[in-house]
Amino acid sequence: MRILLARHGETPWNAEGRYQGQIDIPLSPMGESQAAALGVRLADVDIARAVASPLSRARRTAELALGEARVPMLALDPDLQEIAHGEWEGLLASEINDKDPARLRAWREEPETVLMPGGESLRQVLDRSWQGLSRAADGLGEGDTLLVVAHDAVNRVILCRVLGLPLSKLWSFRQAPTTLNLLEGPDVEHLEIVRLNDCAHHTPFFGEAVHRAL
Repeated sequence: MRILLARHGETPWNAEGRYQGQIDIPLSPMGESQAAALGVRLADVDIARAVASPLSRARRTAELALGEARVPMLALDPDLQEIAHGEWEGLLASEINDKDPARLRAWREEPETVLMPGGESLRQVLDRSWQGLSRAADGLGEGDTLLVVAHDAVNRVILCRVLGLPLSKLWSFRQAPTTLNLLEGPDVEHLEIVRLNDCAHHTPFFGEAVHRAL
């Protein structure tokens, strides 16, 4: 079984550095272009199943990645939604720093300790997103490929679990817009990471895939 775990394309709020969480912000023109480039890259890949977060930035990325002929296979799973940032949603980091500096510092230095104000913790995100991934992969055969399109925090917690990393290491790797992670294994409990944060479809090898780490 192969799992292509992708992140959605850029949104206007990504470009501004605003915390989105579960507010439904659509792709920017740049994000549409990134997702279309992902679609070109995956055009010849035999995809058996596709699941995305229902938030429009992830759903639209999945649609463009699949291409028009394969869009009917797309299913949506709310357990793959981005972390709920609660009261932080829609705010810039500088605005959060003015009202909640201690929690922002912990989010950057000890993210596993943070419960978002009116939102979720990383452990809660991991618990629900792992269930979503498991449902998406259920019944896939040895040679089948699953496309999952989700979000920054969702991808990070899933990858931490696969790598055996504590959630404190959440920021130790990148998840750029429309990045691809390739995971392989007999089932979700026995996955290996083959590719991590692969953005070759829109970024040169030594280029920087723009993502303002939050």
